[in-house]
Amino acid sequence: MYHRTHFTISVFSQENYADYGHHRNSLNGLLNLLSTKTPATGFGLASTGPPRGRGHVNALALCRGDVAKKDCKTCVANAGDALIDRCSNNKGAIIWYDDCLLKYSNFNFFGDIDEQNKFYLYNYQDVEKMNPALFNKKVKELLSGLSGKAYGNKKFYATGELKLFGGKYKKIYGMAQCTRDLSNMECKKCLDDAINELPSCCSGKKGARVVTGSCNVRYKLYPFVNVPKVN
Repeated sequence: MYHRTHFTISVFSQENYADYGHHRNSLNGLLNLLSTKTPATGFGLASTGPPRGRGHVNALALCRGDVAKKDCKTCVANAGDALIDRCSNNKGAIIWYDDCLLKYSNFNFFGDIDEQNKFYLYNYQDVEKMNPALFNKKVKELLSGLSGKAYGNKKFYATGELKLFGGKYKKIYGMAQCTRDLSNMECKKCLDDAINELPSCCSGKKGARVVTGSCNVRYKLYPFVNVPKVN
């Protein structure tokens, strides 16, 4: 059952539509389409209106690689409702839930790395009894390996774990994912840039993530992705 309610919204275009009613209806139809289209593969693109014409909007949705189709549909639908409720007059906005992201703009952003929309989340607790520099090195080793796997995977998604040097913490667990409108090398660049930001924002933290409009990386000291059931 989908139950995650926390989200982050970024309005990345301060321009507003003059014809609010027309745009709201157009956007609402587009986001509803994505909630139907995305769950099949976990990723969807859609556009409405003539290119460069009145009412043209591009939209993208991505669900986390381990999320079930039903939960993906619910997450994208909830994200669309939130954007319509809070941002429907803006020409560009993005929302992130734990299970999905949803983004729209009057510009064609498909295939471009989004360096504008970004945020960090981290556990306020530091890793005890372990050298932060050594821990950061292990985090980078894990996530860099996942970056290498993700950009070569057709879903642009990878998860994994890495053993630590004894002590209180035995393993770290990680995830890397890109939106599938990027090329393979753009995906890798996006992930590697995000990984390189972790020491400055989240050094020695028990868990952290860097989330952008095109990719995200995340690590924790316990498993956090869903493992498919084996019949």
